[in-house]
Amino acid sequence: MDRVDLAIVGGGVIGAVIAREAVAASPGATVAVLERGLAGQGASSRSAGVHFPRGGTERVRSMSAYSQGVWERLAAELDLPIRTVDATVVSAGNVDGVSPVYLGLGDETAPAHDWAAAPGTRAWDLDGCHYADVQAVAGRVLAGLRDRVTVLEGTEVTELSSEGGYHRLTLGSGRELLARRVVLAPGPWIGHPAWAELVAPLGLRVKKVVAAHIEGAPAAGDPLVVFHDEDAFVLPLPERGHYLFSYTCDRWDVTPDGVGPALEPSDLDDARAVLGRFAPGLVDQCTSGRVFCDAYSPDREPVVAELLPGLVFAGAANGSGYRLAPAIAAETVAALDLTPTGTIPQPLQRQS
Repeated sequence: MDRVDLAIVGGGVIGAVIAREAVAASPGATVAVLERGLAGQGASSRSAGVHFPRGGTERVRSMSAYSQGVWERLAAELDLPIRTVDATVVSAGNVDGVSPVYLGLGDETAPAHDWAAAPGTRAWDLDGCHYADVQAVAGRVLAGLRDRVTVLEGTEVTELSSEGGYHRLTLGSGRELLARRVVLAPGPWIGHPAWAELVAPLGLRVKKVVAAHIEGAPAAGDPLVVFHDEDAFVLPLPERGHYLFSYTCDRWDVTPDGVGPALEPSDLDDARAVLGRFAPGLVDQCTSGRVFCDAYSPDREPVVAELLPGLVFAGAANGSGYRLAPAIAAETVAALDLTPTGTIPQPLQRQS
């Protein structure tokens, strides 16, 4: 039977960055990443991959700032497909009500593309924004680790149990793996039978996530526009020849194997209703999109929690898995009693 020091269940962007952080913190450790599909092929493949320095709580703002620095460093080191983008925050509120949420909020600016046509709406510059091909990022991070990490794709964990200081993982391939430590980074697959009972006390729920595509080639320099009051944004994707419109879909308790990949008629109807409040002229160009789901926590903060000694859950990123992945990884390594490679901001320090 194979034995490893650390098994990471989930090869999405969170699992990939945890693997990188773990081997950097403990170079002699044996690490395996187990992914039932291909690396980055799950929720990461549907992600908009947007990073903006924002958070509804002090912890999430600190995680966002920490992650921004890590992504900037990794983008250069690994030549990751990350593109910087100018950004504007639009809101009917005043700067005192909006600025605490955004770490990079700057001067008031003219609304781009008449997004802020509603009376009383204002706009501000937002620094530090980028977007990424998240599936490619996850794959490239893991590709750089394959000389130090065993990456098992097409490998489902069908059973998980603990015995004698080890965790036994039964694999769909027929193999068994004993791991001293295990990280569960399953994305929205929190209800998998192998760990559903362990995860249930965390009170997580899975929510549908929808982003519509607005046809029309973005102009050079078009900014990311964040609609603060609606928790929505429009992202120009010149390399794909369209815009992406992400809005809040309020459909809960879905399952990742039961969602998508095709949109339902109501998805576009909802997207057009929200978009019409900002840019009615673009509603007819909102004709396609992407759909999936993510795990959400009760307090809307990511969860890093020890479920059993040496067994840590990492995720429930509330739709921000890419944006917060490096900070989630740092907290996870700390929970495993490994020394993280970066300095963890104080708000990230927390007890298991």
